[in-house]
Amino acid sequence: MPLALARPARPLPVLLLSALIVAAALALAPAAHATEEKPRTITITGEGEVTAVPDIAYVGTGVVTEGKTAGEALAANTAAMEKVFAGLEKAGIEKRDMQTSNFSVYPVYEQVRPEDRPHTPKIGGYRVQNQLTVKVRDLDNLGTLLDKIVTLGSNQLSGIRFAIDDPKPLMNEARKDAVKNALDKAKLYAGAAGVAVGEILSISESGFSMPQPYYAKDMMMSARAEGAAVPMAEGEQTITANVTLVIRID
Repeated sequence: MPLALARPARPLPVLLLSALIVAAALALAPAAHATEEKPRTITITGEGEVTAVPDIAYVGTGVVTEGKTAGEALAANTAAMEKVFAGLEKAGIEKRDMQTSNFSVYPVYEQVRPEDRPHTPKIGGYRVQNQLTVKVRDLDNLGTLLDKIVTLGSNQLSGIRFAIDDPKPLMNEARKDAVKNALDKAKLYAGAAGVAVGEILSISESGFSMPQPYYAKDMMMSARAEGAAVPMAEGEQTITANVTLVIRID
C-alpha cells in the first residue's frame, strides 16, 4: 500500500504573524507598568496684585434744553452742543475721543385741573437732551477742561470715570506675582508636611479682576456754583490675578 505524503503547512499571513508577535510582546511586558502609581501632588492657588495710578478719564457731559415746541428746544440744544464740540477740539480733545452716548426728545407735561375735573396732563413744552462721553488723556488738565465745558454751555454731568488705558502689561505682572505666591505657599505647606516640592504639572488661571472704575459725580456743578476751581483726585486702581498650580511632591 503506497504511503500518503503529508502536505506542507501553509505559511501564516504576514499581518497575522505581526499581530501575534505584538501580542506576545505585550504579554511579556513587566507587570509593574500596569500597576504604576499616580504621582503624589499638591494643588495650590496664588494671587497677584498690582496697583497703578489711572492715566485716563471718561467724562459724561451734555446739554439739556427746553422750548415751547420740539423744534425750538432742538435748535437751542444744537447751538449749545456745537459750542461744546468746538471748545473741546480747541482744548486738544480729538474727535475720536468724543462720542455721543444719548440723544432724546420728549414732551414736558403740565398738570391742568379744569373745574370739577381731576388733574389732566397736558404737554407744556419739549425737552431735548444730548449726552456726550469724552475721553481725557491728559489728566493734568482735567480740572481746566471741566471748567471750560461748563463755560461753553454744558449744564449736565453724568459722571467722571477714571481708568487705565492699557492694563495688559499690569495684568501680566499680576499673573507673575500670582505664580510666585502659589509657589511660596506650596513650599510652605510641603515643608510643614515633611515632603519636597517637585515639578509643576499644570498651571491654570482661575480668575482675575480688572480695575474697578472710580466715579466722581456732581463735582463739576458744585464747584462752578461756588466759583472755585474744579479739584480732581484720580486715586489708585488695583489689578489682581489668580492661578492654580498642580505640583508633584516627593
